Parts: sequence; structure tokens; C-alpha cells
Amino acid sequence: MEPAPIEQRLTELARRIAEALERLAPPPPEPTDLSLADAFVWHPHPPHLAPVPAVSRVGIALLKGIERQKQILLDNTRRFAAGHAANNAMLWGARGMGKSSLVKAAHAAANIPPGRLALVEIHREDIASLPLLLGVLRDAPRRFLVFCDDLSFERADTDYKALKSILEGGIEGRPDNLLFYATSNRRHLMPREMIENERATAINPSEATEEKVSLSDRFGLWIGFHHCDQDTFFAMVEAYAEHFRLPIDREALHAEAVEWSVTRGARSGRVAWQFIQDLAGRLASASGEAV
Repeated sequence: MEPAPIEQRLTELARRIAEALERLAPPPPEPTDLSLADAFVWHPHPPHLAPVPAVSRVGIALLKGIERQKQILLDNTRRFAAGHAANNAMLWGARGMGKSSLVKAAHAAANIPPGRLALVEIHREDIASLPLLLGVLRDAPRRFLVFCDDLSFERADTDYKALKSILEGGIEGRPDNLLFYATSNRRHLMPREMIENERATAINPSEATEEKVSLSDRFGLWIGFHHCDQDTFFAMVEAYAEHFRLPIDREALHAEAVEWSVTRGARSGRVAWQFIQDLAGRLASASGEAV
């Protein structure tokens, strides 16, 4: 019997290699039942949405000192949940002033009755997989808030291009059932020195950074957060103390809150929450009861 032609043997070898690789590859993940929860975390490797049974958040009424920001985002989120036009939102500014807490609280307030609006968190390092995530959500029979916390980009980072095309420019565009919310400490999602270095080395400085700076412009809502004064800080700790029914009078509460903020070197919603956690623990320990 004559040996098989070389082309036939190569084809057979390629088929056997492909079958072996297929056996070694992990099975594709089962599609996520998007009715399992009202919150999910996106994992791109392998691509799947992990349900979050209970979201770590505080009630929107407990967020003090950001009344205007709260109303803007809540109105936008409720319109979207009701099926009306709404904007992607960028929450930027001072650390610890409730940006991510507001996103989660607004989702809970707008998701009434439960099941109408899902929150999907995507991690900053997974932004390049955003088009894949949108492909998963595009035809789903519910609405989604895709949320990225602490979003920013560095000099050699090109992941912003995936976000830019999704926000406005891509051929498919943003799905009608999806909004994108992000928080950042930077107004323009890139460090000042990055902008200045790009301008200094460019033939046309005005065009060198336009692509990256314009990323922020593609968010319909820019909501700024700023450092709070002492009266606002007191309002925060009073609201938390009342919510948890802490047995302490107002004057003592203020005195301890001031001491705590001085040791931390800052006043913010995060510092107020950390103070209340410490105070609740100390009061419980002193009384021997749970507070």
C-alpha cells in the first residue's frame, strides 16, 4: 500500500492536534441566569457574571453632605430604571466623600420593585473586556448599571479606547438597556503630568491629548465631590449615630468626632463611618451588650 500523500497526513495530524486541544480546554461556562440576583461581578477569564446575593452598601438617606449630587444621580438612575432616556455618569473628586456608596445606594433606591435594574461591577483591570461584557448584556431582558470604581488611566494604558468606543463612538453603540457609571479621583481620568508630558513632546500639543481628555467628555453627567466642612462632618456622624441608636449625647459625639478627624487628618464620609464603627464597638464593649 502506498503511503498517504503529504497533504493528507498533515491534515490528519492537524485534526488530531485540534481534537487534543479541545479535550484539554476547559468547558465553556454555563450562561448566567440574570434573574438570580440584582447585582453581579464581571469576570472575563473565563467570561461570566458572578451573582452577588447581598451588596455591601448603606441606605441613601444616610449619605449626608452630598444632597445635590445624590438628587442628580438618583433622578438619572430612576429615569433609566423606568425605561426613559438617561446619561452615563462620572462621579469625580475628593476621596472618601461617598462616590461609590452613592452609586450602590442609588441602584438600591431605583430598583423598586426588585428585579427591574441590575448592578454589574467591572474591575478597573478588566476594562479592556468591556465590549465582551456588553455583548453578554445586550439582549438580556432587563436593565443594567455597569459600574467601575476608582477608574483612571496611566501613560502606557490603552484600555481607555474600549471604554471610549462604548460610551459613544462604536459602530454598535451602547445598548439601550445599559448605563455606565464610574468613580474617579481625577476629573479627566489621567494624571496632570501625563497631559503636560504629552503636550511637551507633541508636534501639535492641542491634538496630542485630545483623545484621552475627551474620554471624560463622553459622560453625560459629571458630578463633583469636594471635601466637607466641620458642620457637614457633624451631620454625617449624627445621622450614623441616630441610625445605629448609639447611646451618646450630641456634645460628646461632636467632641469625639473632632478628635477622631484630627488624628486621621481629614474629614469625609469615610472618616465619619470609620469613627462610628469604632464608637459603636467601644460603647458595646463598655456596656457588655451588642450595639
